[in-house]
Amino acid sequence: MTEYFEVHGRDGAARLGELRLADPLTTPATVDEVTEDAGSLWAEDRELPEGADDSLTILPHRAFPPGTREPVRESFRVDHPEIDAPTAAVVSSEEARDVGADAYLLSDANGFVGHAAAFKDAIIRTREAIPADTALYLSGVATPRNVATLVYAGVDLVDAKKAKVRGAEGFYLTSDGERFLEDLRELPCSCSACQQPIEEFDRRDCAEHNANALRTELRVVRERIREGRLRDYVEGQARHDQWLTAAFREFDQQYAYVEERAPIVRDSELAAASGDSIRRPEIQRFAERVTERYRTEFDGPLVLVPCSAKKPYSESQSHRQFHDAIQWRGHLASMTSPIGVVPQELELTYPAQQYDTVVTGRWSADEREFVAEVLRRYLERNDYDRVIAHVPPGGYTEICETVEPAVDAEFEYTVDDHPTTEESLDALSAALEGEEAYQKRTREHRIVRAMADYQLGEGAGEALFPSDEIQTTSRYPKLQVRDSEGEQLATMVPNYGVLSFTTAGARKWAESDAPSKTVEIDEFVPHGSVLAPGVVDADEAIRTGDEVIVEGPKAFGVGRASMFGEEMVESTRGIAVETRHVDEI
Repeated sequence: MTEYFEVHGRDGAARLGELRLADPLTTPATVDEVTEDAGSLWAEDRELPEGADDSLTILPHRAFPPGTREPVRESFRVDHPEIDAPTAAVVSSEEARDVGADAYLLSDANGFVGHAAAFKDAIIRTREAIPADTALYLSGVATPRNVATLVYAGVDLVDAKKAKVRGAEGFYLTSDGERFLEDLRELPCSCSACQQPIEEFDRRDCAEHNANALRTELRVVRERIREGRLRDYVEGQARHDQWLTAAFREFDQQYAYVEERAPIVRDSELAAASGDSIRRPEIQRFAERVTERYRTEFDGPLVLVPCSAKKPYSESQSHRQFHDAIQWRGHLASMTSPIGVVPQELELTYPAQQYDTVVTGRWSADEREFVAEVLRRYLERNDYDRVIAHVPPGGYTEICETVEPAVDAEFEYTVDDHPTTEESLDALSAALEGEEAYQKRTREHRIVRAMADYQLGEGAGEALFPSDEIQTTSRYPKLQVRDSEGEQLATMVPNYGVLSFTTAGARKWAESDAPSKTVEIDEFVPHGSVLAPGVVDADEAIRTGDEVIVEGPKAFGVGRASMFGEEMVESTRGIAVETRHVDEI
């Protein structure tokens, strides 16, 4: 049971935590000054340490080099004692297991850090073997350049040993690399160690600077986690070292690991500044849900238009011009890199409203391939007789022309020069001549159902909100959904493009055939939040930020998940659900 480490915030696999010492330490952090090593059992037997509340005690251990055969590891396996103090157990990534410690120090870190695939395998294997609410500790490997990627992968604790050793060897470390001390003409840092003439700066000072630089970089990383923007930082930071770039790309290929930990919604902007952004879990998830959960309810043609810099799209000048020409006679969807296809009903849904991308007017091969694949899957799932491609020449048109032979719908192109010229808009309007316009009530109901499908699962919208049983009040984008008797069931949250349920709505959800996301709790009535120790079970499909039903012998409620489902079940500390409404049974 974890007693001295608690996770307070998450940004994918990266976590903000607290090592609960006498003087609490916010993680990710260096722990050189707060660790006490009880020693190696290879040299001699060790007495059981008493531990202390002001330090992290590394339990007696036998470390194995990478590649040690399992029979050897098994023969010399250590029994980890339980002591009433913060403890770390030394294990290898090949045999990591739950031994009741607060932190797990990987003995083979030097064998896999620097090798992208091996690093990915070791971290994921360890994270899946140890409790979700314990700290992962890598010793002797962290530098200012690599620590952001280590944390992004799921590491919580590091030390400054390598940074200090490199300083003693004459290497001056920064967040973008290392330089020979002798090659420096001035010190590019203003830390305490660097407050002297370069002529007096020696290797001891260099080691101190390197440790300072590592701690400074960790402050940056912690703040990025708080902002929900560590991935943005890592995409740039990792470019300074080839293995780091390869490492986060390796994690991108492990969709199950990163998607489970990626929140459903964020408050922050998603900066899609490189080709690697396409593989971000939030973007892959959006494309997956649009092509597997969402299904249009609109008859008539699909109108494909380019995205806009302003979000949501409908508030941009170009999209207002498109709306004036379309007049609700066609179903509007935006084509965009890096997201793919955004049906108008989901224009508010994260990350469609929150992303920003580099606009050059040129599409990379990866962008064209990804958006074309999403468009093809979207059109195969949704039955349109016609597709009106109101997109500019170049990348947009090339994507449409690539997809056209693979689907049944007939494509019509209405832009010769630019989508917002008078001639192009007239051509768009003419292409919709004779099509029936969608009524406001119909549009609003379909927006609500589309969000429910995206948020909860295929068929959820129809199961929860049949058009003849609901009414919508208030104005878009703050629609309220009520039943035929006027009781409120849900509200649109315009910041995220999701539905927030009342207890009445949650009960209807629980009783329906819609895919459920339920957190089963023990015999208590939550007030404000549900802590992880009170969780009996939780659906594995739950992600951080999800709308969830909270149900127990004494209470029924609804709220937002603060952990992913498996983490709720495994954790012994921390907030599992922030409840919004709770009824006592």
